[in-house]
Amino acid sequence: MAAAKKKKTTRWNTDDVPVEELAPSEQIAHEIVLQFGDLAPSVTRIMESELSDDERLSAMTLFQHALSDIDDPNRDPRVAIAAAGGS
Repeated sequence: MAAAKKKKTTRWNTDDVPVEELAPSEQIAHEIVLQFGDLAPSVTRIMESELSDDERLSAMTLFQHALSDIDDPNRDPRVAIAAAGGS
């Protein structure tokens, strides 16, 4: 029997840190994962990308807004990262 994979805990996907103490991008990440748990890998990809804080906030905002539009290319975290200035 394989060992269960331990869920990676970060500031934004745990209740240990009050939401108001999270950075703006972390607040968006927390909100998305709370609402759509299956999107945690996409959110993690954006949050762990090599972006500045402002770029990360931009990427998270683009990704969050894209969730309400199935045709928005920013639904792909790689596209949101690139659009925010990352590679």
